[in-house]
Amino acid sequence: MKNENQNFRDPWDSDTYQTGSTEPPKSHKGLIAVLLITVIFLAGIASILGILNVKLFSALNAQSPGDDPLSLYQDSEQTAPSTASDPAPTVPGDSVTIEMIQYPQAGEDTNVSDGLSLNEIYTKNIDSVVSISCTGAAGSSSGTGVVIASNGYIVTNCHVVENARSITVLLSDDCTFRASVVGTDATTDLAVIYVDAEDLTPAQFGNSDDLLVGDEVCAIGDPLGAELRGTMTNGIVSAINRDITTQGRTMTLIQTNAALNSGNSGGPLINRYGHVIGINTMKIGDNMSAAGVEGLGFAIPSTTVVDVVGQLIEQGYVSGRPSIGISGEPLSALYQYYYRLPSGLFIKEITDGSNAAAQGLQAGDILVSLNGVSITSDEELSTFLYGCKVGDTVEAVIYRNQKKYTVKLTVEEAKG
Repeated sequence: MKNENQNFRDPWDSDTYQTGSTEPPKSHKGLIAVLLITVIFLAGIASILGILNVKLFSALNAQSPGDDPLSLYQDSEQTAPSTASDPAPTVPGDSVTIEMIQYPQAGEDTNVSDGLSLNEIYTKNIDSVVSISCTGAAGSSSGTGVVIASNGYIVTNCHVVENARSITVLLSDDCTFRASVVGTDATTDLAVIYVDAEDLTPAQFGNSDDLLVGDEVCAIGDPLGAELRGTMTNGIVSAINRDITTQGRTMTLIQTNAALNSGNSGGPLINRYGHVIGINTMKIGDNMSAAGVEGLGFAIPSTTVVDVVGQLIEQGYVSGRPSIGISGEPLSALYQYYYRLPSGLFIKEITDGSNAAAQGLQAGDILVSLNGVSITSDEELSTFLYGCKVGDTVEAVIYRNQKKYTVKLTVEEAKG
């Protein structure tokens, strides 16, 4: 009995009932909440993907079905984006000639033989410098321009106005105008735009061939945007005939240590006589600040500017530039996964009358490669074409309707 009493357990002397544990049942509300949030999050992502991909989805599904060769497809039509209530002006097609002034020799002009003061240089040029604001599908951007003719022609960088849907020009007297693109040349990074205005103050251009390393120069522009418009910086010519390679092309530029920043693009580089001897285009150091890189700015020589501007105004393009008649935009990894597409360049536009149009390419196709070289962006396309000559034949791989086609394309002269 004694052992039995010792083994006997009073059901009330512990934290257990005869029917089980006294601890309350576990709540699953937290887990349910997490699952619910996850479902909502995934649904949100799916909705966003659907919205962002409507345009691409429509373009892909607007293509003709079937297994016929590309040459049998009809060119697709695209609706032009709506314009603002204040339309861009019509370019009159006037002839414009830019004269380059040679460096004055001692005794020829006593007013400038020793150069102008910085204040005199600024006063002479500020009315010829304009602020440029652009809006496009990728957002807004800004830059600087230089008046080259009193009747509204302005030179700037190609990358400032490229792909812009709307361009606004702000003059030094605070007057604002809508602008039209006369012509662009990505190879030299130059563009000419036009505003319907008269009695503008054109800049005087000097001959960049007269430059020497050590010559004093200054720049006027809009660093970081129009809020700081009309900013002047000065320095020297650090090097001449400097070959700089960017996006597969080599540009021969003037190097300067005059401070240039984002927004200075398209503005003037001016010699000590107040003559524009270059158009600022780029700087090195944006992504190298940790290495202490400073004072490496570059400008397009005035000799190049005068030649290119003349062709852009006269014919809208620079002769001899290779093209295959297409333009597009990159396909993100998200698009590729969502639609099970190959890596390539999503073609947005086919040039009318081009060989690409004759071969049946259309907007919505995907350019996969050229001569076996993968093409995923306009930059890679440009890089490839810089190595081609007008008249060359290239083999293009095109993706359409879950099939790949091989097409022979002829490299043609780009005409704007």
